[in-house]
Amino acid sequence: MSDTASEVTAWFFDNYLPTWVAVGNGTIDRGPDFILDYWGSPLYHCHPDGVEWAPDGEAVVAMLAALHVRLRANEYTHTEVPDRSVRAYHSNGAAIEVIWSRRRADQSEVERLAVHFEVIRTEKGWRIAGIQHIPTDADTLVEAWGMR
Repeated sequence: MSDTASEVTAWFFDNYLPTWVAVGNGTIDRGPDFILDYWGSPLYHCHPDGVEWAPDGEAVVAMLAALHVRLRANEYTHTEVPDRSVRAYHSNGAAIEVIWSRRRADQSEVERLAVHFEVIRTEKGWRIAGIQHIPTDADTLVEAWGMR
C-alpha cells in the first residue's frame, strides 16, 4: 500500500470512524461541530433521493446534526464495516469506500449503506470533500455497487 493510502487509511479508520461513532452514540460529549475536523466545506452529499450541498461549515455541521438525531432516535450504538477499500490517487487525494452497518446494542441493524468518500489533503489535514451513498443489503462493495 502506498504511503498516502496508509496515511488515509489510518486517519479514516483509526481516527475519524471511532470519533464519529462515539459522538454519534453520545459516549463522547462533543457537539456536532467536531465534524469540521473531518468534513470539508463546501461538501456534497449525493444519494438516491438527491444531492445536498453544504457550502460552509455551518451547513456541514447542520447536515451531521440531522443525521445524528435520526440515528439516536433509532438507538444507534456502533458501526461495523463488512467491507472497505482505499485508493490513493496521489499524495493529495484518495477515495475510501465502505459498507457501513450501523447498529444497535443488540446487534440489530439501523441501516446498511455503501458509501464512497472523496478525500483531499488540505492545509488543515485530510478532509472529506464529497460523499455518495446508497442503501444496500450487500456484504461487499462489489455486490453493493453492482459493477467492477
